Amino acid sequence: MLRLASSLSTSRRLTLALALASLAACGGGGGGGGGPPPVVSSGWVAGVFQPSAGFAAKCAAPRPGTNDLQGTTLNENNWLRSWTNELYLWYREVPDQDPSLFSTSAYFKALKTSAITASGAAKDKFHFTYSTADWIALSQSGVQAGYGAQWALLAATPPRELVVAYTDPGTPGAANLARGAEVLMVDNVDLVNAPDQASVDILNAGLFPTAAGQTHSFQVRDLGQTTTRTISMTSANVTSTPVQNVTTFATGSGTVGYMLFNDHIATAEGQLIDAVNTLKTAGINDLVLDIRYNGGGYLDIANEVAYMIAGATATSGRTFELLQFNDKYPATNPVTGAPITPTMFHTTSQGFSGPAAGQALPTLNLPRVFVLTSGNTCSASESIMNSLIGIGVEVIQIGSTTCGKPYGFYPADNCGTTYFSIQFRGINDMGNGEYTDGFSPANTTSAIGVTVPGCSVADDFTHALGDPNEGRLAAALSYRSNPVCGPATGFAPFTKTSMLSMAEGVVPKSPMLENRIMRQSQ
Repeated sequence: MLRLASSLSTSRRLTLALALASLAACGGGGGGGGGPPPVVSSGWVAGVFQPSAGFAAKCAAPRPGTNDLQGTTLNENNWLRSWTNELYLWYREVPDQDPSLFSTSAYFKALKTSAITASGAAKDKFHFTYSTADWIALSQSGVQAGYGAQWALLAATPPRELVVAYTDPGTPGAANLARGAEVLMVDNVDLVNAPDQASVDILNAGLFPTAAGQTHSFQVRDLGQTTTRTISMTSANVTSTPVQNVTTFATGSGTVGYMLFNDHIATAEGQLIDAVNTLKTAGINDLVLDIRYNGGGYLDIANEVAYMIAGATATSGRTFELLQFNDKYPATNPVTGAPITPTMFHTTSQGFSGPAAGQALPTLNLPRVFVLTSGNTCSASESIMNSLIGIGVEVIQIGSTTCGKPYGFYPADNCGTTYFSIQFRGINDMGNGEYTDGFSPANTTSAIGVTVPGCSVADDFTHALGDPNEGRLAAALSYRSNPVCGPATGFAPFTKTSMLSMAEGVVPKSPMLENRIMRQSQ
């Protein structure tokens, strides 16, 4: 996760780390320690690669109770080198360096392309690792240590600004905080002005607890208030509620549905089905899908959402997404061994949560959808947009340019670390999938992404999410009756000079929640 910074140079480094979803920024674990290992005879020959399977699970520190074998850091590095050469989408652009000269974590960071996009952003912004144990806990249950309060970092360096974006029901955050509340002090350290690294470390430790049971104090100023209050929160193993604020608005031209969808995690499936059933019963004529803070997750969940919006007729025989791997695999999925065929729209539940797999999904049968977006809208969320555009559903975008992640991974565990290295791109039914600089509302100033009908609108922390007066939702409701935009106020996240506009607000999440994730069964 992105942390607070003590200086401008640190901020730039950390902002870049967020865009890259890097190990250092997100707190994941990699093998091999911090410095280079002793130089040993590696047998390395540039351009010559042995099968990765011959090095798999040969670990410098084998895990008890697993299939790990005693091995070395060099074995782990050789596995990474061969695995990257086999599966990385841009394997030809990876410099082939002697694996004996690196720690495992440093070697993995080097195993990617250094190319940039047309906007000047890194072509590969999404190369990262995660502790396997933590990854399993998060990806399967949505459980993560914290308060259930999602921070929005509006300024990372003094004078810093940190506000609450939203909270999860039934959590310490929900009991103590509301959207728009500003955090001023953490454990008696001045969040706004503290200049030294020791103070910043205290701030980060309080804001981003690493385990349950950690108690920290916060001085906050609630929205619209001039006075402050001090609260104490104890971190817990929080199960997020990815679907919230499902509601409807009566208008002169029909009923408009709204739902906030924050994460493509396993627990979202049942909640999404319930939400769609609620909106279907209400007889909505339009839907506003709020994915401004949704960084991604399981692609299957995105598939279900797109189908439930568009319905059976619009999606029948059409492609949700076709995966394209590197040029070694024109016809076969190298991970599953299955022939590469288009992934159609899921018409039934996939068995993540809620209904058992194979149950018919409810549909809204809508010819258009309004999506509320930000620079934090990424990967699987962008797949919802791209897939619907691909079958002719009108997607109207209100907010800011999305982050631009048409790529994805099959997570791979080796020796207790799960690695994420880009292995495929996804294209829609029309063959389009090149949105590496995101989707941009039509009136975005100096738009650099793929242009989508709609309006560039800044985030509004002065109203609750789902409040019809909240800036982005209000703009969507207005555009519905009169498709005219006011002045562009949103932000384009990736530019040549700044990786992410702090005025937009960085909403730091774990890598699981900022990417497009495939399951091994697919």
